[in-house]
Amino acid sequence: MNKVQASVGGVTPGHGLLSPRGLRIALLGNPNTGKTTLFNQLSGLRHKTSNFPGTTQEARTGLLRTGDKDQPVELIDLPGVYSLELDLHESDVCRRVLAGTLAPAGEPARAPDVLLVVVDATNLARNLLIVGEAIRRRLPTLVALNMHDLARKRGLHFDLEALSSILGCPVFPCSARSGEGLSSFRDLLARAQVPHVTPPGSQDGLEAWARETFAAVVRPADSHARASGRVHSFTDRLDTLVTHPILGLVVFLLVMLGLFWTIFSLATVPMDLIDGSFSWLADQVRATLPPGILADFLAGGVVNGVGGTLVFLPQICILFFLISLLEGTGYLARAAFVVNRYLAPFGLSGHAFVPLLASHACALPGIMSCRAIPDRRERLAAILVTPFASCSARIPVYVLLTVILFPQSPAMQALAFAACYALGIAAALLSALIARRTLLRGASRPMALELPTYKLPSLRTAIATTVERAWVFVRNAGTSILAICIVLWWLGEYPHVEPPARVAELRARAESLATSGEQAAAQPLLDEANRLQASDAGARSFIGRIGRTVQPVFEPLGFDWKLSVGVVSSFAAREVFVSTMRIMVTGHADDEEDDSVMQELRTATRDDGTPIFTAATSWSLLVYYVLAMQCLPTLAVTAREAGSRKWAFLQLGWMFALAYAAAFLVRIILRAAGVP
Repeated sequence: MNKVQASVGGVTPGHGLLSPRGLRIALLGNPNTGKTTLFNQLSGLRHKTSNFPGTTQEARTGLLRTGDKDQPVELIDLPGVYSLELDLHESDVCRRVLAGTLAPAGEPARAPDVLLVVVDATNLARNLLIVGEAIRRRLPTLVALNMHDLARKRGLHFDLEALSSILGCPVFPCSARSGEGLSSFRDLLARAQVPHVTPPGSQDGLEAWARETFAAVVRPADSHARASGRVHSFTDRLDTLVTHPILGLVVFLLVMLGLFWTIFSLATVPMDLIDGSFSWLADQVRATLPPGILADFLAGGVVNGVGGTLVFLPQICILFFLISLLEGTGYLARAAFVVNRYLAPFGLSGHAFVPLLASHACALPGIMSCRAIPDRRERLAAILVTPFASCSARIPVYVLLTVILFPQSPAMQALAFAACYALGIAAALLSALIARRTLLRGASRPMALELPTYKLPSLRTAIATTVERAWVFVRNAGTSILAICIVLWWLGEYPHVEPPARVAELRARAESLATSGEQAAAQPLLDEANRLQASDAGARSFIGRIGRTVQPVFEPLGFDWKLSVGVVSSFAAREVFVSTMRIMVTGHADDEEDDSVMQELRTATRDDGTPIFTAATSWSLLVYYVLAMQCLPTLAVTAREAGSRKWAFLQLGWMFALAYAAAFLVRIILRAAGVP
């Protein structure tokens, strides 16, 4: 028997299994077996996420340190698969890693020294299929019987010696969620061995072998079996509810309502803190540095650019934390099952549910989570349409326009707000249907889904997932948005021009009044002078000139040059539109909830004296922002995840064309109906 010789003091020499980099352990298992939870327990938060080269499949790697000499042990969390032999992207990744021809980015390609197969003790018969396939790889193997505590509660008791003998390799019980059975994991590594048995090669033979093995090792006790019966009865009744075609949808909608209510209610305080902190930091930069280009660049370009990115981080963190908890309970798989029947007519499956859900916080992690969709055509369709989901960056625009449209009716504001979300989802489904019937034509692959057992979620896993996704957002979104914000800041700040004569007149009058002691009368004149100077500077800046240049394109939608500037500038990030319009119209960037600022925006006029935000134009603008691709970082992520920039250009063109046509149609209909 070829055993891995690892001792507490390090590695026993002479066996040739360890490279200078240390021991490499690959974790393999079905989805929902707690494999990633076990990986997190063994590696703590000391892990990183990258891709397998040439793929978009995520690769998690971590370190487990053993022995007095701190001998490194590398852990690789392989994608969850139901079989190594399936013609699926993730199955191919697993096969290549086990064969030693593929490794995570930055790691040398070599076969793992130990294969740790993680199985669900509450569903052992089904999980034994992948154990048999793993044994055929002839690698030193350990089998982790995870969720052993849940199996005991259900009256399932296993003859571990018999199971180990049948499999030809060591088997140890554990609970990845609580850490039970993992304290001696270092010692368990020394027992890993190449299995001395060979399961049947055919799939039918392997299934029969798995059922026979299960029957030979399970030992239910009468008292426990009765308890188990009660548990299964409760689980069955609960599944009858949450997977029901109608009641399951109601439960799903209630869960989603609670999810988003929690996100938006809990995220308010940290978002305000981040926003206030960066505003304070920008003020400190201006106060510390002498006036000039450096102070303006650092305060306006860098600090405000970073703050504009990180302000949405709390919503993203809360979203992924809650999603991880839902996944840990076992409900998320059932939600995907419920949604699958409603997505199927549009060429999508329940696999697209999580990407669409995540995109309501930010399209970037939503697009990246499309990696879990096994079918390539469906994955590309999901990548193309997830940005239609109303992300948190659209919220400031929705708030501004709904308040302008219904200033005295919070109920109508809420209804219009909800309609924006519904329109985004409808556009995503329609676009998916068109894509799957044209460019991405092909039969949809049936969704293979095994409903996991209900269990308490792991806070450790939820925190690890949140930290990982937060870092991915900051790394991929933050750098791109920061660069774009700096460019747009420069376009908005330069060239510096002399203020109009009216500004000098107002300031002279204000100074005269202040000198005579009439400070109260002088302040409004100073405010008006500042507003006129900022508005004039914005109009004559590079971004203002761009706005006037593109204004004829947006004129059919009812946008004047100021609105066109707002649209162009918000390609950095949609929320930039609000601050741009406040600066262009009012000359300052106060909180959009300030009544005086909102009144100024509502009554703002064009160059010809007509209102900017008429009802028809406001509705047109609202529809445009629901549907348009106003986020360049999203295009960058689309190009990377889809494997080609042509998909990003297609996404940009389709979303712009649809947004433009819908906004134009809305304005024409409202004008025909007599709405100004």
